[in-house]
This record gives sequence, structure tokens and C-alpha cells, in this order.
Amino acid sequence: MEQKRKQGMMSLLIFLLPFAAAVICIGIGRYNISPAESLGILLSPLTGREVDPQGWLVIYHVRLPRILLALAVGMGLSVSGASFQSLFSNPLATPDTLGVATGASFGAVLALLFTRNILVVQLAALLMGLAALAGTCLISRLNGKSSILMVVLGGMVVSSLFQALVSLAKYVADPEEDLPAITYWLMGSMSRATYQGLAVGIPLILLGVAVLFLLRWRLNILSLQEDETKALGIDVKKLRLIVMAAATLVTAACVSLCGQVGWVGLLIPHAARMLYGSDNRKIIPVSIGLGSAFMVAIATASRVATAAEIPVSILTAIIGAPFFIILLRKTGGARL
Repeated sequence: MEQKRKQGMMSLLIFLLPFAAAVICIGIGRYNISPAESLGILLSPLTGREVDPQGWLVIYHVRLPRILLALAVGMGLSVSGASFQSLFSNPLATPDTLGVATGASFGAVLALLFTRNILVVQLAALLMGLAALAGTCLISRLNGKSSILMVVLGGMVVSSLFQALVSLAKYVADPEEDLPAITYWLMGSMSRATYQGLAVGIPLILLGVAVLFLLRWRLNILSLQEDETKALGIDVKKLRLIVMAAATLVTAACVSLCGQVGWVGLLIPHAARMLYGSDNRKIIPVSIGLGSAFMVAIATASRVATAAEIPVSILTAIIGAPFFIILLRKTGGARL
């Protein structure tokens, strides 16, 4: 009974963590705003209360789009990583296992060679990410069938191909104008967040996460033997296809919004397993809470740590790699 009460309190804390992180972090910066004042400004359209005009402008026109983007990307990459790890029964699987992130990066880089319109860049990244999934599925099919091993190998091939194309695009890019923009975009940043862009990408992230959330109990079935799943009446091939499509949609949408962000989809699911074991019914919701809060903290740190904004992928690697080593040493890899 005591154990259940502790888990219930922890679950409530994890659920509230993204909201608390958002309210605290949205006030941090050169123009500091207290959490109470930040909450008052955020609720002012509902309450009708008069607030500081400058604070309102800073929060609603500068920081809120970044916070919303960080919440969505942290949630999406964490759930996508947890789903791929269960789907492939591989603790090292990441949202880019099928080459989607690399494909989306190539789409964005290709668009950046011709335009700086952020919506065009996002759409190109999203479409190329979905094309990467289609390429992986085509490569993995052998005699009309597709195995998990062939899917993983196909993803590696597609990822390598698109990585080479990204390098080719950087090679032919104008070193004065295009190359710096491409390099900075590939390192990941929340600075490009706009309400227009969020309106394109966030609904896709929410749709994919909703599908994976509803299928979270079925992800446990993927670890069973094929004859056992048949006895349960589950169409494993159809389930795998739906999970891959949903996780791919989430990953492509995340990359299209902010570029490549590493470690989140690998680290957060393992942290969730450290807390709740290997039950995906708990791992998926916990990954949503932890991933969102983690990404908000990283996005805020990248914005305020130095005068010039640090790309988020640098901070996720600096923080994620040592923390992952600590997890490995603590568990010996037993639960990872």
C-alpha cells in the first residue's frame, strides 16, 4: 500500500513537472520575471487582469513559442524513442533508427539552399522524413516480407545515404550565406519558433504521440514470441506498421521544427525505466512528462547560458552522455 502511494505521488509529480518547468523557465532571461508574475501574465487573457505590458510582450512574443516548441519536441522525441526501443527490442534504438531524422535534415538543408522561408523548410523536412521511412520499408522487403532485422538494416542504409546527401549539399552551398545557416540549423535550435510554424508541426506531433499513447499496452506484446502474439489475436505486422508510422511522423515533425536534437529519445525512456520498470503502459506517460520538462530546461539553458545562443544538441549531448554513463554503471545494463 505504501509503495502504491509513493508511486502515485511520483506519477503526480512527473505529470506536473512540465507545467512547473514551463512557468519557471519562461521568466528566466535578461528580462527576469518571477514565476508568480509569469503565471499571471499567461492567465491574463482568461482573467482579464492588467499586467506589465513589457512582460506580456516578452512572454507571448518571444519566450512562449520556444517553450511550446520545447514541450512538444521533448514529448515527441521521448515517446518516439521509447516506442522504437520496444518495437525493435533494442535499448539503443533512437528516433533516427529508420533514418527519418537524417532524411528530414536533408529535406531542410535542400530547402535552405533556395529559401529562408521557415514554413517551406519545415514542409520540405517533413516530406523528406516520410520519404526516408518509405525508402526503409522498400529496402527491408524481401520476397514480399519484412523482418525486424531487415528494417533496422534498411534504416541504417537510408540514414547513411541521406547523411551523404547532407554532406554533398553542404559542399555545394555558398560558404558565405548558405553554409552557416545550414550548419546552425543542423545543430538544433528553438530560436526559429513561431506560432505559424508551431501550427504546422505541433498537431502532427500530438497526433503521433496520441496514437502511441493509445497503443502503449500493445507495445508490451511485441516482446513476446510470434506464436504467443497469434494466440492473443494480435496482428503483429499491422501493429508494427502503425507504431513505425506514428513514431516516424513525430520524429519528422520534431526535426522539421527545430533541427536535429540528439540523446533525448535515448536517455529519457531509460530514465523512465529506472523509475517504473519495463511496462510500456507506464513508460510512455512518464516519458511524456520527463521529456517535456527536460527539453524546456535545455532550451532555457541554451538561451541564457551565454550571450550567443548555444545549439540545443550540444547541451543535450554534454548532459545526456555523462548521465547515460551513470545509468549504465548503476544498473549494469540490466534494465536498459
